[in-house]
Amino acid sequence: MKLSVLDQSTAVSGHAQTDAIADSLALARHCDALGYHRYWVSEHHHSGSIVGSAPEVLMAAIAATTSRIRVGSAGVMLPHYSALKVAEQFRVLEGIAPGRIDLGVGRAPGSDRLTAYALNPDAGQAAERFPQQVQDLEAWVSGMPLAPGHPFAAIRAHPQGPTRPDIWILGSSNYGAQLAAHFGLPYAYAYFFSDGQGVEEALELYRSLYRPSERHPLPQATICVWALAADTTEEARRLLTTREHWRIGFERGLRLPLVSPEEAAAAVYDEADRARIAALRRSAMVGTADEVASRLRQLGAQLGLDEIVVNTWTYDPAARRHSYALLAKAFQLS
Repeated sequence: MKLSVLDQSTAVSGHAQTDAIADSLALARHCDALGYHRYWVSEHHHSGSIVGSAPEVLMAAIAATTSRIRVGSAGVMLPHYSALKVAEQFRVLEGIAPGRIDLGVGRAPGSDRLTAYALNPDAGQAAERFPQQVQDLEAWVSGMPLAPGHPFAAIRAHPQGPTRPDIWILGSSNYGAQLAAHFGLPYAYAYFFSDGQGVEEALELYRSLYRPSERHPLPQATICVWALAADTTEEARRLLTTREHWRIGFERGLRLPLVSPEEAAAAVYDEADRARIAALRRSAMVGTADEVASRLRQLGAQLGLDEIVVNTWTYDPAARRHSYALLAKAFQLS
């Protein structure tokens, strides 16, 4: 099985948010050397937790400082933007790293309603036009003509070249699965959004409704999971407390930087909080490399996947890099 990475550039308490960007660049080089297949970065806005607000900019730096790994967005929230502008950005990225660029797109705002409005006052209507945006984006990215009669049929996205980005549809519902199937595009399911609820139905819909395309004659699906490996199960569980603390804040509408395991352990939780934490621990893929690898292989076999994307948060960037190194060794990636 191939392993890939989703990096959300998480802010850490007591450190500048810009440190998260530097950590992302360091992790990308680390995972490139370890043998990971893809390195995807996310788009979020007005968040004190996830500060990767411009994936196309971060991708340029990653693409220029890595040599092998595919680099992508997971994803660009397309309704905020012009499809032409996104196509131009990713054509430039393709020039930086030919044959290594993935263009993952989603329909969700990646923020609250006010921030979505600030990004694009027409965002609500734009979300309804998402299928047309995807169609236009596919044409401009590939260099193929738009449909006859299209008002922008004369426009081309530059720079042109012998290679092109691969477009992925991202989602956590049946909508994205059906859209990806309709257009014959690869599909990535955000498993970690809902601890896997709905994944079987979404993948079944995607595969059963898939319409082969010239570039993708067969369906290509993956999922993104949250996982963490450490030298011992106890250490992995200790590191997990950082995410548990964040999750409780998230449920209360807070978007705060990650705190240390020590600060998380000292936090006072009510009964409802403790129940949420217990549920998170039951479903969390944490432990030694062998334990986490076994869970990932089992999940991949269950869902018929040959690739899984791993998202990992830790307070200490070194612990995150070590987790990815342990899983790379367990899967013999290099």
